[in-house]
Amino acid sequence: MKRLFLMTALAASLLTGCKVGPNYHKPVVPVPTAYHGPSESQQAQAASYADLPWWQVFQDPVLQDLIRTTLKQNYDLQTATEKIIYARAQLMVTHSNQLPQVSLSGYGTDERAFSGFPFKTKYATYAADATFQLDLFGQLRRATEAARAQLLSTEYAQKTEILTLVSDVASDYFALLALDLQLQIARDTVKTQEDAVKLTKFRLEHGVATRLDVLQAQQVLDTANAQIPELERQIGLEEDALSILLADYPHGVARGRPLVEQPLPPEVPAGLTSSLLARRPDILQAEQNLIAANAEIGVAKAAFFPQITLTGTGGGAAGRTTVFTSLLDSNLGTWGVAGQITQPIFEGGRLRGNLREAKSQERQELIAYKYAIKQAFKDVSDALIGYEKYHKVRVAQETTVQDLSDSVSTSLKRYGGGIATYLEVLDNQRSLFTAQLTLAQDRGNEYQSLVQLYKALGGGWQQ
Repeated sequence: MKRLFLMTALAASLLTGCKVGPNYHKPVVPVPTAYHGPSESQQAQAASYADLPWWQVFQDPVLQDLIRTTLKQNYDLQTATEKIIYARAQLMVTHSNQLPQVSLSGYGTDERAFSGFPFKTKYATYAADATFQLDLFGQLRRATEAARAQLLSTEYAQKTEILTLVSDVASDYFALLALDLQLQIARDTVKTQEDAVKLTKFRLEHGVATRLDVLQAQQVLDTANAQIPELERQIGLEEDALSILLADYPHGVARGRPLVEQPLPPEVPAGLTSSLLARRPDILQAEQNLIAANAEIGVAKAAFFPQITLTGTGGGAAGRTTVFTSLLDSNLGTWGVAGQITQPIFEGGRLRGNLREAKSQERQELIAYKYAIKQAFKDVSDALIGYEKYHKVRVAQETTVQDLSDSVSTSLKRYGGGIATYLEVLDNQRSLFTAQLTLAQDRGNEYQSLVQLYKALGGGWQQ
């Protein structure tokens, strides 16, 4: 038995051989020196907005609780975690093929007879078998290399899922706050217009206003009333979407700060373009897929070469028997070593087809890796442009709302003094109501574009 294990250990340590197939070299993918869209002042900083953890980016305590709950309960994230466990087990199974496979067996018996020819027999056998495949051409090591890369790929896939969930929850939350703001504007307009209708009717009763003035005042009230159920419908759908992200049944969602009180960062640096490749987990996942595919080429090439397997056996038997009054003892030990070599001769094109398949898969993964990089730069560029322009739109719309608010006040004074008709008041009120709703949407768009920028830069998955 000592000889058996010594020979197996010697084979494992000395006969490792070489590894056929290409060694992985990181592809050289040129990246631009600046992002398309924003001004140079935004790109000159090494620090990136994505370096901040998500709880510093999203400071609303209610939103933070929603994100934490999602990261604990979301089904997609649970599935991604289970895939990591599965890939780790696959790596363990694959790596075990590089190690000796040892098994033990034993058998024992105790027989007695007391009539005819009385005897007693106690007998036991034991055996150990060890099998070891010499990885002379690296087939097993390449397979382990591929399995390890697949494990890392699933880990980066989980990080991509975390990044996506954080941004989805934040985006849906800000969309919900924007709808809440629009609903509040509609309800405030209804209340204001109800008072305006009452005042106009009072003026009609005293002969100061006309029936047309009353109908015109009623139009703005009807428009605002029609908006309320539509906004409530959209709010319900948004709450249902958030509930699913929380892995819960549809229910109402708590709110924290209103949209107008949510903080916005004074600046949003994008950071250096070269650092984007290390921050985006989807790019890192694509690279690990490429590494795995590259290793599979080695597995396919090694199949063309001989495979050598060493087998060692050892065992023995011991027993004692008594026949009548005689006592017989026996002890027997055996061991043996065997080798097997297998060389493919004719496989009908199977091995060559496997190699072509592996090479094609590697080229596909290389294309996917390059595409992931370019798509990441597009995402950042889109988000930078979106955030910058939505900010300008929101600022301009605030000016519009202020101007229309002044116009409504002026037209009401002119109407009260008999200088203008109520139609002038009506036009200004309609325009103000529409502008206020648009401003609420613009605020929501600005916050959502900030979320998308944080996601595009690769922020949100660092725990």
